[in-house]
Amino acid sequence: MLIAGAGGGFDVYAGLPLALALRSAGKEVHLANLSFADLYGLSTDVWLEQDVAVIRPDTEARGDYFPERTLARWLALHRMDPTVYALSRTGVQPLRAAYRALLAHLGGVDAIVLVDGGTDILMRGDESGLGTPEEDMASLAAVNGLTEVAERLVACLGFGVDAYHGVNHVHVLENLAALDRDGAYLGAFSVPRGSREGALYLDAVAHAQAATPTHPSIVNGSVAAALRGEFGDVRFTDRTRNSELFVNPLMSMYFTVDAVGLARRNLYLDRIETTVLTRQISSVIEEFRDELPRSRPPRVFPH
Repeated sequence: MLIAGAGGGFDVYAGLPLALALRSAGKEVHLANLSFADLYGLSTDVWLEQDVAVIRPDTEARGDYFPERTLARWLALHRMDPTVYALSRTGVQPLRAAYRALLAHLGGVDAIVLVDGGTDILMRGDESGLGTPEEDMASLAAVNGLTEVAERLVACLGFGVDAYHGVNHVHVLENLAALDRDGAYLGAFSVPRGSREGALYLDAVAHAQAATPTHPSIVNGSVAAALRGEFGDVRFTDRTRNSELFVNPLMSMYFTVDAVGLARRNLYLDRIETTVLTRQISSVIEEFRDELPRSRPPRVFPH
C-alpha cells in the first residue's frame, strides 16, 4: 500500500496512524508526500525520476523545513523503515508521471490512500470557500488517472481545521452525504487515544514541532490536541495567535471516501487534467469560480 499526503506540508503525518495500524496487521506500507520543501536543492542521487525523490534521515537539503526528512528521522528513531518519498509540487501531468515512477520502483501496489490534513479535498468547487485546493486537486486528479491501481481511497483527518481557510463544514457534511448516495462514502473512524497508533502519532507530532519550531503544523497540532482530550481555543504555536481555534473530538476522526467517486463529483477536475504547473491549477480554479452563477452560501450548524 502507498499512503501519500495529498496537500503538501505535513499531510503525510495525517496518514501515520493508518500506516502504523496497517503495518501491525502485516501489510507492506510505503509513505509519500507532496512536498513543499526545496527539493531542487537535493543531490541528484536521491531522485527516482524528475519529480519523485527518496528521502532518508541523512538526506541533505537547504533550510530546516523538510517534513519528509523529519518524518524519516522519527521513523529511524523508532526502528521503522525510514524511507519517505517526496513528490514535487507540480501540475497533474508530471505528478501522475511521478506517481507512476514511484509505483514502478515499488513493484506496484494494491492500494493508494491519499491523506488530507483537513477536509478541503472534499470540496467540489461551488462552495462559498474551497480552502487551499491546488495541491489537493493535483493529487486527486493524478491518482484518479492511475487506473492500474485497483483501490484508490481518500482519508481526511482534522475535521474543522479548514475553517481557518474559509471552508464551511456544513458543506463538508453535505458533500459527504452526496458521496454516500453515490456509494462513495466509506465511513468514519477515530484514532483511539490509548492505542499504540495514537501514542506514536502524538510522539511524531511533538518531534516534528521540535524539529520545525518556526513553522509547526497547525493541522497536526490541532489533531494532536484533540487526541489528548483538549477542547476549544488551544494554543500550541504562535502561528495561530490571531485566530480562534475550535479543537474538538471530531478532529481526531478519519472520514474516508472512494477517490474515483470523489473525483467524479468534482465540478472542475477535468479542467486541470492537462496542467503541468501548480499555478495553472490556480488559474483554472479562478476561471471556474468566475463562471459560476452563484456559489453555495455558508450555513451554520442548526444545533
